[in-house]
Amino acid sequence: MDLWSLLAQPFIDYGFMRRALAGALALAFAAGPLGVFLVLRRLSLMGDAMAHAILPGVAVGFLTAGLSMTAMTLGGMVTGVAVAVLAGLVSRMTPLREDASFAAFYLVSLGLGVLLVSLKGTNMDLIHVLFGTVLGLGDAALILVTVVSSVTLLALAALLRVLAMECLDPGFLRAEGRAGAWAHIGFLLLLVMNLVAGFQVLGTLMVVGIMMLPATAARFWVRPVGSQMVLAAVLGALASYAGLLVSYHADVPASPAIILGAGAIHFISVAFGPHGGILLAVREARARRARLLQSMKERSQ
Repeated sequence: MDLWSLLAQPFIDYGFMRRALAGALALAFAAGPLGVFLVLRRLSLMGDAMAHAILPGVAVGFLTAGLSMTAMTLGGMVTGVAVAVLAGLVSRMTPLREDASFAAFYLVSLGLGVLLVSLKGTNMDLIHVLFGTVLGLGDAALILVTVVSSVTLLALAALLRVLAMECLDPGFLRAEGRAGAWAHIGFLLLLVMNLVAGFQVLGTLMVVGIMMLPATAARFWVRPVGSQMVLAAVLGALASYAGLLVSYHADVPASPAIILGAGAIHFISVAFGPHGGILLAVREARARRARLLQSMKERSQ
């Protein structure tokens, strides 16, 4: 098998592979930059919590209209926004921290969503909701993911300075006015939109992986926020492409293959990244030890 057949032939020969690649790339281009802000704000687990929070709404849409993308999307949007608002209120009105509040809603939402889907659907329906159908994307799902991705990138471009400032010094924005609160609300809405659109591609259990793994990997290679956003999108796209190829050639499920590809990029970045990577830390430790020994030798002389 030549290199062309290995890397490009599946996408040329099969329309479902082209559609899967288009949907996965559209999701990665928006999810990666959003993940960068979750990492900067130390809210990495919020993405996971929100991904599961949309499950009851998706399940209600499934119960009322079957596998209707419109019904499941609207249901996911409603429950995602509701959980974000309720978790924020609980954290502000009680001593419970925001991460713990989101964790509580996430666990309840996951259990309720799985129960609701199981009431009407089969095990296959539940698997589709939890793990996505990237190899079976229809026109409506592909358009939804593309539109959400485009809106997200435009919104992030408009809110970039405010979001970056809120990550670095949220107290300053609160003192200056309501910009920080509106930026936070806008960011949560973008997060919910991408998770709802992304469950069509990777499922509610997997979608957060394409958001967080490229974002955490990017910080080991570049420092500026804008550069991290761009690199996170590129790494997410690379993981999507590689995962689909592995899925095709090895005959394995596509969604886990994509997430494992992103995981491989993450661990490579942790090991070899020039900004905090393990290899760099080992080299610096050895250099410090050598300087210390040299200094002790000079003093003894």
